[in-house]
Amino acid sequence: MKTLTVSVVTPDGPVLEESYDMVSVRAESGELGILPGHIPLVAPLTISAVRLKKEGNTDLVAVSGGFLEVRPDKVTILAQAAERPSEVDTERAEEAKQRAEERLNQTKSEDIDFKRARLALDRAINRLDVAK
Repeated sequence: MKTLTVSVVTPDGPVLEESYDMVSVRAESGELGILPGHIPLVAPLTISAVRLKKEGNTDLVAVSGGFLEVRPDKVTILAQAAERPSEVDTERAEEAKQRAEERLNQTKSEDIDFKRARLALDRAINRLDVAK
């Protein structure tokens, strides 16, 4: 059976490089499923879990946005941050989630950057979901 080589790379270095049967990602335009032989494509990603399928098993990688490049035999994900479930510090992610929720609940304060707090909350929730 044909496979795709999948590379997940961050500014800190490579996170993953393996062969998979299928890749599912959430791009800004919607959900994408990529199989071997897919047409070339470049798409911006949202904060989400990348699902990597191989032989009936699914691996997850939490990504904090970035870009996806698809070629017929290779998928490259360039992300600001990416973590496998075993790498997620759940205590730290839970603390980040609580801090972001507190910031979002401070509706009267003008110095709170709500967009930044919402992104921090989304990243923390994504990391916790992948870790479970």
